[in-house]
Amino acid sequence: MSRSPRRHTLDLDPVADHDPLEIDDQEHDAAVLAPIVERDGEDYLLFTRRADHLGEHPGQMSFPGGGAEPEDDSILETALREANEEIGLNPSEAEIVGRLDDIRTVTEYAVTPFVGRVPDREYERDDDEVAEIVLLSLSALLDHENYEYERRDHPYYGDVVIHYFHVDGYTVWGATGRILVQLLELATEFDAPERIEREERDHTRS
Repeated sequence: MSRSPRRHTLDLDPVADHDPLEIDDQEHDAAVLAPIVERDGEDYLLFTRRADHLGEHPGQMSFPGGGAEPEDDSILETALREANEEIGLNPSEAEIVGRLDDIRTVTEYAVTPFVGRVPDREYERDDDEVAEIVLLSLSALLDHENYEYERRDHPYYGDVVIHYFHVDGYTVWGATGRILVQLLELATEFDAPERIEREERDHTRS
C-alpha cells in the first residue's frame, strides 16, 4: 500500500518565545513579514518576486516589506504597511506570532523580520514593486535536494554561509534566505548549519 506524502507544519511556539537580536547601528530601518499560509493541512511561505525594474535586488525573491517611514508608529507597523501595499494584506488579517533576529544588509539597512499567519486567499500585487506572488510549500523548502550553500566574505559578518533554496523554479537566497533559515531552525528540525559543520569535519579527517 502506498504511503501518503508527509505534510509539514511549523511549530511556532519557539518563534513566539524567541528573544530577538536588535540592531540599531544602521543608517536605515526596514521590516518584513514572513507570511505563513495553511492550505490542505500543510504550511506554505508567501514570497514576492521583486519587479525587474527596481533599483535594489530586482527579480529576487523576498518577503513583503520595506523601509520605515516617519509616519510608522512602530517597526511592526512598517512591516504591515508594506505588506498591505505590496500584496494587499489587511493588517487585521495578520496573526503576528513573533519576531526574528534583525539582520544587516549591504545597503546599510537594519531589517526586522516578523512572522505571522495570514489567510489562504488570492492576494493582489502592487505592479510597480512586485512581479509575482509565490507560495512555496514547507515540505519543498525542507527537502535537502532543494538546498545548497556556499561560503562568502561578508562586509559585516566576515566568513558567512550563503543559503540557496531552489523550489519550483524559484531561488530564495540573500537576506531573505538568512531570515528563512532562522525561521526553519526555530520552527522545524531543519539542520543545514549542523550539516555544514559535519561535512567540514568529515573533510578534515579525510
